[in-house]
Amino acid sequence: MDDVEWTQSPKPEELRVGLISWAGSYLTYETYKNIVTATARGLGRRQTWEILVSNQHDTQAVVRLRSFQGLYLLCEADGSLSYGRPRTSHHGCFLLRFHRNGKWTLQCIISGRYLESDGEDVFCNSRVLSAYHMWTPRPALHVHVILYSPINHCYARADPTTGRVWVDAPVPCLEECGFLLHFQDGCYHLETSTHFFLSHLDRLAPQPSSQTAFHMQVRPGGLVALSDGEGGILYPQGTRLLLGLGSSPHRGEEWFILQRCPTWVSLRSKTRKFLSIIYDVEVYAASEHVTPMSLFQFECDNESLTLQLRAANGCYLAQRHHRTVVANGHPMEPGTFFHMHWNCGRIILQAPNGRFLGIIDNGLLMAKATIPGPNEEFGIRLANRPFLVLRGRYGYVGTSSEHDLMKCNMDQPDCIHLLPCRQGIYHFQGWILLVNNVLWHLSPLGKVRSQLLYRASWEQLAHSTGTQWLLHAIRPKRHPVGRQRGDYQRVYLGILGQWDATYRNPNPPGETTTLNTRGTPESKSMRISVTELSLPSLAKHLFQVTIHHKRPPPRPWCASDSVQNRGLDMGGD
Repeated sequence: MDDVEWTQSPKPEELRVGLISWAGSYLTYETYKNIVTATARGLGRRQTWEILVSNQHDTQAVVRLRSFQGLYLLCEADGSLSYGRPRTSHHGCFLLRFHRNGKWTLQCIISGRYLESDGEDVFCNSRVLSAYHMWTPRPALHVHVILYSPINHCYARADPTTGRVWVDAPVPCLEECGFLLHFQDGCYHLETSTHFFLSHLDRLAPQPSSQTAFHMQVRPGGLVALSDGEGGILYPQGTRLLLGLGSSPHRGEEWFILQRCPTWVSLRSKTRKFLSIIYDVEVYAASEHVTPMSLFQFECDNESLTLQLRAANGCYLAQRHHRTVVANGHPMEPGTFFHMHWNCGRIILQAPNGRFLGIIDNGLLMAKATIPGPNEEFGIRLANRPFLVLRGRYGYVGTSSEHDLMKCNMDQPDCIHLLPCRQGIYHFQGWILLVNNVLWHLSPLGKVRSQLLYRASWEQLAHSTGTQWLLHAIRPKRHPVGRQRGDYQRVYLGILGQWDATYRNPNPPGETTTLNTRGTPESKSMRISVTELSLPSLAKHLFQVTIHHKRPPPRPWCASDSVQNRGLDMGGD
């Protein structure tokens, strides 16, 4: 596994940046006006540009800037900027220069004038370089990232026991390889999976501060370097490749490839054995414990619901002759694409030959069954996701200092911590849930607070501004659940997708009475059991939430046996 060259060609997301002017505003294309401005204060879709490089050297490159819609930033003869398609081979080309302070300048190839902004408008008028021509690049990829060293062929890994970061992981399958990249006041803070921060000193810091702030130099293609702004730069040092500040990196050791953190999962058969790679490529349900060879990178196509599983040996699971499934496939090979089916918190995989993957008597994985049964169902568990960071079309899911409600248009996200349970169930800590027009909060301690956060009618929620609401109700309808007494309602919750909740008794949980009208005891403490199994990106979520009017059992993190799991489709965030 140490010989695997794990990193792949950069994805389009990893080539996109936002450009911040001297005034702190972002270069923005106005879709309906065919103009370019610099008025936005946050990084969104209209502030995101893909850097297309045609020729690059150490300190400069010839580039074009392309938007999400496939149109380009164009400089006209009069110095104005437009937004459209190039008319000639050099139309829309800029000479991009990388400056030592991490800033970029963009000079029009045709006119020789620099791209600049007055804080609102953007134009190319001056051929004399000044501070008004400086632009700060900000990577536009998801903030949950991994750092790959192309010189050492390893990934950065935070060690919570020693409080240090090492560049020694050949495969980024551990949660310690994931970092949160926070952007604040023009600097970056790297947060580990255990919520410590990389600092200018040798140790991780518990809180962000000036000692955890780094300046970032960005190059097209996802290359970044982090410095303290005073001559020190981060690079692996010593025989153990400790990541620390220094002043004399060799052979480009300071450069890292910034990539989105991939999703790794483990798959377990009905015999409670984990699928593992044995004898280099053969796949068996043989291991009782999770090992690196029983982890798979989960690569899902959101449109076709096909799945590729990449093993720790660098190859993909592929269906071969005689219905065998082995780990020696290549990225675009047709035999590596499997169709997914969700069944009560478990996953069923259908091979290209139409048969379902299952475990035979000797534990070997094969594509044999024409009708799926228990042997074709696999329990799935996140391996490197102690928390979720959700991003939608308009931004991240998070809270602001002005409101208690969670929004989905935030520039910085809130972490949603996961408490895994059995049968694919995850509890969401710090999550807000809408039940009967009342928002309830599942606190970080895992208990439900009897705190009314917001109350509104169905019509108000349905007609709220879409980008401002994380949860809103759509089309409530009644239905019975099992043989339990009382009426239940089904409530669809969105913006991120369809969330399914059931509840009983509309009284707020803070009220305590001896008996209600049905003679059912009530109490102050309540429990919400949440089932969720949309991996990896959670564009569609299916929650089945049951509020129990009894005190929680001693095992607070597991869902009750009465909770019914339901299947769901995969989507992207």
